Amino acid sequence: MDQVSRLPALFRLVVTGGGTGGHTYPALTAVRALQARLAAGGGALDVLWIGTETGLEARVAPAEGIAFRTVATGKIRRSSNPLKMLGPANVKDMARVTLGVAQARKIIGAFQPDVVLATGGYVAVPAGLAARMCKRPLVLHEQTVRLGLANRRLAGSAARIALSSESSLPLLPQEVRSAAVVTGNPVRPEVLTGNADRAITALGAVGFERRLPTLYVTGGAQGAQQINGLVRDALPWLVERANIVHQCGPDNFEGLRASAAGLPPHLAGRYHLTGFVGSELPDVLALADVVVSRSGAGTLAELTALGKPAVFVPLASSAGNEQAHNARHLQEAGAAIALEGEVTAAHLCEAVGPLLTDPARREAMAKAARTHGRPDAADRLVDVILSAAQ
Repeated sequence: MDQVSRLPALFRLVVTGGGTGGHTYPALTAVRALQARLAAGGGALDVLWIGTETGLEARVAPAEGIAFRTVATGKIRRSSNPLKMLGPANVKDMARVTLGVAQARKIIGAFQPDVVLATGGYVAVPAGLAARMCKRPLVLHEQTVRLGLANRRLAGSAARIALSSESSLPLLPQEVRSAAVVTGNPVRPEVLTGNADRAITALGAVGFERRLPTLYVTGGAQGAQQINGLVRDALPWLVERANIVHQCGPDNFEGLRASAAGLPPHLAGRYHLTGFVGSELPDVLALADVVVSRSGAGTLAELTALGKPAVFVPLASSAGNEQAHNARHLQEAGAAIALEGEVTAAHLCEAVGPLLTDPARREAMAKAARTHGRPDAADRLVDVILSAAQ
């Protein structure tokens, strides 16, 4: 509260970052937390989001009542061959980044923010560079174990670098480590307030055996073909041992429902298939004893904050192989199991089985996961933003 009292009655924040939910939702959660902190001290927040027309942020920011501006940006394709870096696509995108910097500089110069918060993604580069030109404090937030390409480009310009994991500190260039602080990755508050009984009602899962553990399987909003295939092939084995909530993505629903039609009637009620999990997600997570999922940064933040045992099947094509690094990091701590490479249904059963049948093993993994969770990450990031404004 003392921090707030030393700040202007109206705090101006520029947010930049997006493209995907992994960059967009941590920023949104931080904005909400900052609004609440300032309101508690009698202040207010004026926030402007700089993004792209096609990124997720273009839908999320206006829906939240946040002013939104777009700038040009481009994807710089990496290569160990310097000549390939000068290919036509990179040259074109480098020109777009230059244009985007000029556009962002004009926007930031007019808005005069107290702080610019960049959460990664290609759009963060123009606005982050413009912040330095406009002499506005730049705060970076990194969601993954290793700094993403955009944040690596901006690290030298940052007043503060907020990290999600302590293991990221030694990976930073020596010259920027003094600006780094570990905050964790902001988790939406509602995720932490789920209720298992509400999940049963919302899902209509009347066939669940409450004496059995519940396995929640998710591949994200669109589903994951790889994970769906694993669960389909292992389903008869899994429903012998657990209730299952399987969020498969809208496009995969009918095929998986047809596959599940062959389950014995006394087991079929233990399997709940859904294309999408929306507002009931906090309750589904509260119900879940074990989770099978990808290992994006947002997923890790939520599961560790809740202390959920997890089996991760990393997306092999994620930028910089970040999902594999995320999963391995928790596996090394005993907080999850990572399945990489050519994963089969047998591999999934081998990983999940002991967690479903041994409550002590589940609790040990849950305890290890909680040591990596930071449910207060949004408030920690707000502290960093306010301190950068001083």
